[in-house]
Amino acid sequence: MGKIIAIANQKGGVGKTTTAVNLAAALGAQDKRVLMIDADPQGNATSGLGINKRGVVRSVYQLLTGDADFESCVVKSPYAGVSVIPSSMDLAGAELELVDAERREFRLKDAVLQHKKDYDFILIDCPPSLGLLTLNGLNACDSILIPIQCEYYALEGLSQLMSSVRSVKRLYNPFIEIEGVLVTMYDSRLNLTLQVVDEVKRFFPGKVFSSVVPRNVRLSEAPSYGKPIKYYDAHSKGAVAYDNLASEIIRNNSKEV
Repeated sequence: MGKIIAIANQKGGVGKTTTAVNLAAALGAQDKRVLMIDADPQGNATSGLGINKRGVVRSVYQLLTGDADFESCVVKSPYAGVSVIPSSMDLAGAELELVDAERREFRLKDAVLQHKKDYDFILIDCPPSLGLLTLNGLNACDSILIPIQCEYYALEGLSQLMSSVRSVKRLYNPFIEIEGVLVTMYDSRLNLTLQVVDEVKRFFPGKVFSSVVPRNVRLSEAPSYGKPIKYYDAHSKGAVAYDNLASEIIRNNSKEV
């Protein structure tokens, strides 16, 4: 049975989509069957995995509205072990269209759950907000991975995110857990970085991944080529970091996957 992990943080610019794309590729390269669900209307995880957004026929939008079934929405990426349910421009209007829909908070869960066994990991790239799309991601997942950048306002808004997670746990998904907190844009030369890491560890005791993602130019360049860092520069610090994260997640879930 697979594991569904939502990657979420309503604060933008924390490395959420970067993590979704590169973790998916790293898990796939370690012989895991991976499905990436791009639930962010920006669609950056879709293009980051080498899929042309303009050529998308069926996306998460059709899946949520019930206009397409699960299998018809899945696209194979060019990268080992990784399939994608892509995003599209239509997804931006989904929250308004689903306002009066039956089981609107469970649309993604209803569509995905019966296919969970077909994958080792299903990753959901949630948008940087706490709206209906993110709520669908949180309801569908087993756990949430939270990227946090090493900057002054790192923990800003996290109390709101955790309040949402607690509400989801109480009202909809009693089994949701924190998969882990990933420190991104890490630079050990800066005192601020070390202070942020200490603060994050106090906020999330025992839940911070030992793997950290450094500031890395190659990691920033890779999306413009439609490639995960592993396939753009496998020896870069960014690629090594996501390989380490994938290994850590596989170890942590070794009894489940």
